[in-house]
Amino acid sequence: MSILEIKKAAEPVEYLSGEENEEPEEGTALCLSGGGYRAMLFHTGALCRLNELGVLPKLKRISSVSGGSIAAGVLAMNWKNLDFRKDIASNFENEVINPIKKLASRTIDVSSVITGTMWFGSIGDKVADSYRKYLFGDATMQDITDEPRFVFNATNVQSGALWRFMKPYMRDYRVGEIKNPKIDLAVAVAASSAFPPVLSPVELDLDPEDFTPDSGTDLQGDEFRTQIVLTDGGVYDNLGLETAWKRYKTVLVSDAGAGFTAEADPQRDWVRHSVRVLLTIDNQVRNLRRRQLVESYKAKIRRGSYWSINHNLKEDYNLSDALPCPFEKTDRLAKLETRLKKLDQATQEKLINWGYAVSDAGMRQYVDATVPPPTHFPFPSARI
Repeated sequence: MSILEIKKAAEPVEYLSGEENEEPEEGTALCLSGGGYRAMLFHTGALCRLNELGVLPKLKRISSVSGGSIAAGVLAMNWKNLDFRKDIASNFENEVINPIKKLASRTIDVSSVITGTMWFGSIGDKVADSYRKYLFGDATMQDITDEPRFVFNATNVQSGALWRFMKPYMRDYRVGEIKNPKIDLAVAVAASSAFPPVLSPVELDLDPEDFTPDSGTDLQGDEFRTQIVLTDGGVYDNLGLETAWKRYKTVLVSDAGAGFTAEADPQRDWVRHSVRVLLTIDNQVRNLRRRQLVESYKAKIRRGSYWSINHNLKEDYNLSDALPCPFEKTDRLAKLETRLKKLDQATQEKLINWGYAVSDAGMRQYVDATVPPPTHFPFPSARI
């Protein structure tokens, strides 16, 4: 990708409520990718290290998709309870880590599929019910913090564009925006994490009169504003990158997406072959997003760091004092299923430790080399 192409990609294509600027502004955004419970826990480890580094209260935006949105949702709802002293929340474990581990001890995708298929309500509704029961209660988008700005990204199946849930508004640049949405936080996170095809779609029943007049482009008719059909945000932007990269000069990206594994003898039946083709498409889109980001760092168009659950800590970072993370063990964690399926406590803690260690390496090598290294994992007995 040439510098000209990178700069062209940085030009905003959506202009609503002054959200997108012609030039990115100073400030730091954090992006959390998808990947089910695997991603939720990996990102929790990264958030833990960013908290220790005093980065969290300096963030302007946290943009998330899919499994990353579960972790972001807990952080957004409990932000007001965090006891920041010298930019470090002393109660981070109690307010963020523990609720996330509690959810990871439950399987919610299977029960959602069964009840959503056999009883009233959709599968997406049942996932939202589980988030409501175990994490968010009756909290709405109006109950989360104003700053940093949390953006929960879903994909609008009707328009093919990104649907963004934020406290000031929710919107699709083609369909338009609704200001100060009263949507449940559980529903926003469920829409962002509606993994297709099993947990998708999540449907919003809306009143077209609630949309800001002339806030969209070419799809402002009632047929696009009465019922919004949403799927996983990762379908459109699997790193949650777009809304952050277009607006801020410093972008941190935590990627817990499953690595693409080569197959010498792929399945030929139409179901499994179709899945394989879709995974191939997803992998290509992810690679293009990643390449855009990394090349923008190299060209000094953006500052920041990218770390991945698939990284080899020893080979990919030049740090002699990084925490011990053997690749054969982190590779097993990276290959865990993209599910909302119960994980044992040891696996939960290993994922958190891995996210903590690799985010530390990414921050110290590419953002601030003066930061002292960590002395231990968040869960020392679990290690990796």
